[in-house]
Amino acid sequence: MSPLPAPASPASPPTGIRRRPAWAGRNYTLLTGAAVVTNLGSHGALIAATFAVMESGGSTGDVGLVAAARTLPLVLFLLIGGAIADRVPRHRVMVAANALNCLSQAAFAVLVLTGDPQLWQMMLLTALCGTGTAFFNPAAEGMLLSSVSGEHANRAFALFRMAMNGAGIGGAALGGAMAATIGTGWVLAVDAAAFAVAGALRAFLDVGDLADRAPGGGLLADLREGWVEFRSRPWLWSIVLQFSVVVAVVGAADAVYGPMVARDHLGGPAPWGLALAFFGIGTIGGAVLMMVWKPRRLLLVGTLCVFPLALPAAGLAVPLPVWGLCAVMFVSGAAIEVFGVNWMTTMHQEIPEDKFSRVSAYDWFGSVSMLPLATALAGPVESAIGRTSALWGCAALVVTVTAAVLVVPDVRRMTRKQAKPVPADLPANAPADAPAGPSAPAPLSRG
Repeated sequence: MSPLPAPASPASPPTGIRRRPAWAGRNYTLLTGAAVVTNLGSHGALIAATFAVMESGGSTGDVGLVAAARTLPLVLFLLIGGAIADRVPRHRVMVAANALNCLSQAAFAVLVLTGDPQLWQMMLLTALCGTGTAFFNPAAEGMLLSSVSGEHANRAFALFRMAMNGAGIGGAALGGAMAATIGTGWVLAVDAAAFAVAGALRAFLDVGDLADRAPGGGLLADLREGWVEFRSRPWLWSIVLQFSVVVAVVGAADAVYGPMVARDHLGGPAPWGLALAFFGIGTIGGAVLMMVWKPRRLLLVGTLCVFPLALPAAGLAVPLPVWGLCAVMFVSGAAIEVFGVNWMTTMHQEIPEDKFSRVSAYDWFGSVSMLPLATALAGPVESAIGRTSALWGCAALVVTVTAAVLVVPDVRRMTRKQAKPVPADLPANAPADAPAGPSAPAPLSRG
């Protein structure tokens, strides 16, 4: 070997200069870039879909039915999606799901732009989009968790979520403004294009450095194995039960009651998009905090930060003016981001890599299981007790179930484990050995 270093090629950066951190390998970078693209489109599309229903003459109940159609496939297909993602290359599942999302959103855009969309048509297309999400989420969570070493997990997850939620800020604000100016159909068309671009990026993910996963005994056997992993951890299933309620009531408040309050008291889609953007700004603040803060009691700190999720429903119940609603959305966004990073770090250190997607599927399944029912019942509940009482009920449920989960000892006692050092010659996107712990080897990324 020559004692002198080889000269750098004209296209390569000077020695010692990095364009990205050493731990941010190819897969992590592609996953982060694709998440930014999809969040730019999807946050605006959620607002556009809601106002498309209302512009077609839909009622509160109709808005709830379309929201339920989006989330019902999550309940039906998440477990299957998780098992498949642990059997076949995860990036293929992600690309196929993005293709389905692209086609369904493009069809929705054409429907809105060219005619008078019917309720059943909007429900069908949002259901197809939800089906793609059901297969995408477990695969994406497993891919992200396996792309980061234990030593850098906290910072990597915080940066990923900061980029993703930062895109959500722009998407929500831009989507609300576009819906108010050029129409909801064009916002949906942008979302379809975003899915196409993100799918192309994810097609270049490299799985060569990831350990081969031995084939299981069949789909049902894989599901049973994932269930054993899930139920054996009280901290896991108790928080998933908590979030089955939290996600349901927050989803009803945000997807159904929020746009209605915005229409009746705040001035329409643009102020509501601004409020959602402030939630996104809060998540960036929480992610920045988690870049430098590594709390020892991961789940205790995270669970305490779920309490502020009651604030937006309470703010809508008052209702607060736009600036007040933006303030409570900011606080709740920052708090849930602290939970999200701690949750992903806990999953990374406690769950074996070859079971990431299946455990993530049970996590997602439990967390969204009540969301279709909650959004579908939002209209009838409003008719029965009034919108204000329904929103106060949402806030009270968040506080109650979050207080209850603190009774679980494992939630209070779960601690951060010291990660093993990563060898200098290990590829940046290769999974390191996990820290020692109950689960040996090394999404939920909520939101």
